[in-house]
Amino acid sequence: MSDNLLKEIIKPGALLAGFALLGTIALAFIYNLTLPQVEANERAATLKQLNVLVDSQTYDNDLLASKQTLPAADFGSAEDVTVYRASKQGLPVAALFIVSAPDGYSGKIRLAVGIRADQTLAGVRVLAHKETPGLGDKIDADKHPWILSFADKSLQNPTAAGWAVRKDGGEFDQFTGATITPRAVVNATKRTLDWSAQHFATLFTAIPTSAGVQP
Repeated sequence: MSDNLLKEIIKPGALLAGFALLGTIALAFIYNLTLPQVEANERAATLKQLNVLVDSQTYDNDLLASKQTLPAADFGSAEDVTVYRASKQGLPVAALFIVSAPDGYSGKIRLAVGIRADQTLAGVRVLAHKETPGLGDKIDADKHPWILSFADKSLQNPTAAGWAVRKDGGEFDQFTGATITPRAVVNATKRTLDWSAQHFATLFTAIPTSAGVQP
């Protein structure tokens, strides 16, 4: 093979390799340039979700900096549990748990469960699910008010027997044709309340005290 022919074969490959390298460098530059904004957007989105349950005016610590991870098994969760701890002037206000009910009809249901210092529910919201449209998806606050019924409930209201859907003898409504989905949410919320009743005080023994909740 002549030197000229070899050069003609190698040249396109070298050009392609050069373009690939330049493309990789450009993508890395753009990623590093936009990363701070992406992180800021994610922080703002997380705060917005949490502040649905606990008003930002009721606490003065950096909520996201207070994040702690807890073992999934302690909650019967499908994933490790994340908790955000809201406090004001060093005193506990609420704990916001991100738990995953493992037993939804179509898979795990990711929930935010807010529990106040007096062990009443600030509320419950569904963050992610794959439940059946028109049936199980009524757990979504944007589609049905059912999830709002958890606000101000506690382990005493209702009593232990009441923490179930009506089909199981409890006080929570189920949806026509969809009992498994609301049962999963009720059970996950009850398990979170049970854990909180035993461990709430210890959650607040060492949390970041820096004020400010800016995204």
